[in-house]
Order: sequence, then C-alpha cells, then structure tokens
Amino acid sequence: MTQPQRRYDLPTIIFGVLFIAIMIVASFWVVQPFILGFAWAGMVVIATWPVLIKVQHMLWGRRSLAVLVMTILLILLFVLPISLLVSSVVDNSTPIVSWVNTPGKLNIPELEWLRAIPLIGDRVYNSYHLLVSTGGAALIAKVQPYFGQTATWFVAQAAHIGRFLVHCMLMVLFSALLYARGEQVGMAIRHFAVRLAAGRGDAAVLLAGQAIRAVALGVVVTALVQSVLGGIGLAVAGIPAATLLTVLMFMFCVAQLGPLLILIPAIIWLYWTGDTTWGTVLLIWSCVVGTLDNFLRPALIRMGADLPLILILSGVIGGLLAFGMIGLFIGPVVLAVSYRLVSAWVNEAPEPAVEQQEVTEDREPS
Repeated sequence: MTQPQRRYDLPTIIFGVLFIAIMIVASFWVVQPFILGFAWAGMVVIATWPVLIKVQHMLWGRRSLAVLVMTILLILLFVLPISLLVSSVVDNSTPIVSWVNTPGKLNIPELEWLRAIPLIGDRVYNSYHLLVSTGGAALIAKVQPYFGQTATWFVAQAAHIGRFLVHCMLMVLFSALLYARGEQVGMAIRHFAVRLAAGRGDAAVLLAGQAIRAVALGVVVTALVQSVLGGIGLAVAGIPAATLLTVLMFMFCVAQLGPLLILIPAIIWLYWTGDTTWGTVLLIWSCVVGTLDNFLRPALIRMGADLPLILILSGVIGGLLAFGMIGLFIGPVVLAVSYRLVSAWVNEAPEPAVEQQEVTEDREPS
C-alpha cells in the first residue's frame, strides 16, 4: 500500500520559524542587562561549588545556612575588595593623568646610586649621562604623549565604576540563587544539551564546567594571591599609590605577564631615591612573589586542565576591550570553554596515519 505523500505548508513553516526567531531575540533583549552578571555568577558558583558542599556538611546539612555563609564570603572576600580597588583607581586618576600630561614633569632621573656599584659604577654612570645628553630628553618628549594617552585609557576603563558595581551586586544575587538551586539548574542545562546533541551535548557541558573551574582557580586565584602579596610589599616599602599599583598588578597577573612589571619599577624608584634598605627588602620579596605562580598555578589547575598561555592572554585583553574590567574574568573563561570543546571535537577523530609523501603521491595523476 502506497503511503500518501505528506504536504508541507511553506507559509506556516516560514511564519513559525520567524515567530520563534522573534521570541528568541526579544528574550535576549529583555535579559541583556543581566547576562554579564549571570555569566560571572555562573563562573563563581561552578568554581566554588565544592566549597559550598563542604560548608553545608559543616552546618548540619542545611543548604540555607551554607548559601548565607557563601554569600557573605563573596561580599567580604571578592566584591568589597574589588570595589575598594576600583574606587582607589578613580580617586588617584586625576593627579596621575595631570602629572603625566604636564610638560616638564616627566624628567630623566639622575641615578646617582650607579656610582656605588663596584668596578663598573662610574663607567655605567658616565655612559648613562652621555646617552641622556645626546638625545634622552628628546626621547622622553616624544614618549610622554603616549604615556598620557595610556593612563587616560586605563582610567576610562576603570571609571565605569557604577556599571561595574551593579554587575557585582547582580553577581552576588545570582550566585545566591544558583547556590540554592544548583543541582536543578545544572540538570536543566544538561537536559537541554542532551536535547540538542544527545550524549555529545552532555559531554560538552561537563567539559565547559572543567574549563571554567580551571580558569577560575588556576588563573584568577593565582593572580589575586600574587597581587595581594605584591601590594603588601609595596605598602610596607612606602611606595606611593600602592593600592592603585596593586590593581594594575592584578591585571598583569591575570594576563600572565606577572607582578614584576610593577615591582621592578618600584624597586628602581626606591634605589633612585636613595632608600637602598627598603629597595633590597622589596627586591627579595619580589623574587618570592614573582616565582609563586610556578608552584601555585599547577597545584590549582591540576593535571589535564592546563590551558595555553596565548589563550589566557588573548581572553584577558579581548575581554577587557569588549566588556571593561569585568572582561578580565569573562574573557578567559569564554575562550577556555571554546578551546576545550573544539579540542574534544577534534580528538574524536583519529590522527592521520598516512605519511604526507604518500598522500601527495596518491593525489598526483597517474
């Protein structure tokens, strides 16, 4: 018996797809102000979920008490310090930009302490001043406008303090909700992924969670520890604007450039001003802080969760340009998740077993 051919109503299909597309766009338009806060909260909750489970066991299995404790910890250990650091950037921005942009303020140092270096001190000092007299001042005059533009750009990024604090508050709110209903939300996401791509979709969600935890623990926590320790060293050594320099140090550490880009100029400044004692102390402290990531990051990332340096660097810079300061956290996570998913998809296929020469010979016409 021949089955009758099913007829499709093309206008119905077109209008149905168009209606679904309009609903999707409208939904994203409505939730657009909350997307960054929710993404940030999701990253924080995924990274700290084991801590929540341990706290819940300590509090007699009460999830509500554990959520309350974790929310307070987020405010005290994460939101409040960042808010203070951003406020410090804004407070110190005006004198720094005005000092950099004022002609004649940016002078070449004398570096009298070079004379105290045994054997080569006088020669290095004379060579340095010979370089200065033959064009160093002109070089400073050419470079100074770029210093001003760079400082202004960093201040402009940090000046969005209102929006950044709103995202912080949204992050805390969404984190509390995700802590309370984490299992249900996770199961819903996995169910949606299975509906889209069966078992492969579920595996993709699990890989994404591993990448988020690797970035959060291995990159952000390491950068936070290094910047805090480096900031303590700057404050104890008497470096001006130590809080502002700590913010910049945290940004450099997240970008995998290390804290030495801030600590080394501070050491040079101490020696230049003649404070050799604190300069030596800060030098020794900088050696400890600068090498700390070699031990701390591998312990946090664990085996099999390491990520390429260029990926983290691109995520930090691109996230900072695209989203502002919150992009320091979201940018590396987005690239890390994409990298892990693409790697898993590529590794599903076997590696080529034929040599390149044989493939070339097979493709040549006989």
